[in-house]
Amino acid sequence: MAGFTGPTGAYAREVPFGAGCRIAVKGSQVAATCHNSYVDSDRVALHIECARWWDIDMDSAPVEVGPARTVRLTGRCWKEIGSVRMTHERVG
Repeated sequence: MAGFTGPTGAYAREVPFGAGCRIAVKGSQVAATCHNSYVDSDRVALHIECARWWDIDMDSAPVEVGPARTVRLTGRCWKEIGSVRMTHERVG
């Protein structure tokens, strides 16, 4: 397979990707645990929107989750949590 560079076309879109993340909210604190069960690394980030207009929203620094690795991201608001989401980016 000389010159093979990896999947392309329709097959590339079907390759499973992305760490699975579980998010727990307790009061004003958030913890996300992400496990990557795939071959490709995933770069995850935690985004927290606080419920109060004066409370500063939080975006974590992106963290690389390699194959068969688990990471934990945490954050908080001063008061209530409005919403929480994770973003994923393929590495490489």
